Amino acid sequence: MRDLAVNWLDVAAITPYARNSRTHSDEQVAQVAASIKEFGWTNPILIDEDNSIIAGHGRLAAAQRLGSDQVPTITLSGLTEAQKRAYVIADNKLALNAGWDEEMLRVELSDLLGEDYDVALTGFDQSELDALLNGADDVVEDTSVKGSLSDRFLVPPFSVLNAREGWWQDRKRFWLGLGIQSELGRNDGTNDFGQTFDGQNRLNALMGSKAADTGVSIFDPVLCELAYSWFCPHGGTIVDPFAGGSVRGIVASKLGRQYVGVELRPDQVKANNVQAFDICADPLPVWHVGDSRHIVRHCNGIEADFLFTCPPYADLEVYSDDPNDLSTLGYDQFKQDYAKIISESCKLLRDDSFACVVIGEVRDQKSGNYYNFVGDTISAFIDAGLGYYNEAILVTAVGSLPVRAGRQFEASRKLGKTHQNVLVFVKGDGKKAAQRCGLVEVHLPDGD
Repeated sequence: MRDLAVNWLDVAAITPYARNSRTHSDEQVAQVAASIKEFGWTNPILIDEDNSIIAGHGRLAAAQRLGSDQVPTITLSGLTEAQKRAYVIADNKLALNAGWDEEMLRVELSDLLGEDYDVALTGFDQSELDALLNGADDVVEDTSVKGSLSDRFLVPPFSVLNAREGWWQDRKRFWLGLGIQSELGRNDGTNDFGQTFDGQNRLNALMGSKAADTGVSIFDPVLCELAYSWFCPHGGTIVDPFAGGSVRGIVASKLGRQYVGVELRPDQVKANNVQAFDICADPLPVWHVGDSRHIVRHCNGIEADFLFTCPPYADLEVYSDDPNDLSTLGYDQFKQDYAKIISESCKLLRDDSFACVVIGEVRDQKSGNYYNFVGDTISAFIDAGLGYYNEAILVTAVGSLPVRAGRQFEASRKLGKTHQNVLVFVKGDGKKAAQRCGLVEVHLPDGD
């Protein structure tokens, strides 16, 4: 019986086989090096009595790339020259003759992706991973659970959400067909200074069908449905420091969640309540009139399971002449007060809960440069003690952008904006927060 003891040898003492027919690209050597760095040495280099490699040329090259002084080896003594030459080939070819159970491979890779693991360490390049996983909605992480990702989660839980798709628009029409008119309470499409809102200013094509006529930005009810279904337990409480119109409250109620929002404008809250009484049953959404800088006081005793909001975009839409209205402030003061509101709102969240904010970049109207509103929002949540957990892009309808984009781009090279940023944070442990949310339920209310 051959002694298979592992011995560590100096790299310089090992000699590659001069007639090795197996090639190793720089990319493949880099993959082997990454594997060694991640998992350690799990497969020693096989050598003969003269320290000549029989199997492991790629591992030696990887060790040299990593700057290793020594490598683990096993000496295969007693082989004839013919056996050595044959094994150099067989060691590589026999592995190539194996196949894959592609369904099980997809499940394993999906599990790893679900753990945020770097699946490139498995040796598959991106094109191979794309070929395996794309179009594989019917493959699920847990083989005891059946159904496509769309069946289970409404849309595949990927980082790009496309609100232009036909099914999305159909579902939006369902929600708006319940009687949601989030534009009410906005002075018939103008702010308190008589200025007409520009749909591009705030939520652009998150607007519903009626907003396309009024120019008032309306939050997308389908995005609400996704956020509540994915990140808030059924029966849970949602807190919203920048309530605005009625959409987020009504959708929460219809999906069995208790919504509590704070809104500065009494007329907006009045309009929201009128709609909610017509559309919703228990639990009725609650809107408090007040300044969200004092949200803990307004929501005294609330322990929220989810924070969901869409803040004002600095001064792009001015909602009132109330000096407490953030939209009346210069950006530096806006950012300071905004961070305070985020911090206070997060105090209302239970441990192991999620927060989600829908925002977009906003420009300094003097310089034309972005303020970095997205980055400032991330910093505000991190400073409040939450972890930055997910980010997604919501692809929105182009609306009137094709009419404006050419002139805008030619004059300033500014790109036409057709997306929003969806940022998700966690207070506590993400896995525990997911367990608190329970299974995702995706069905329209009233049994539809």
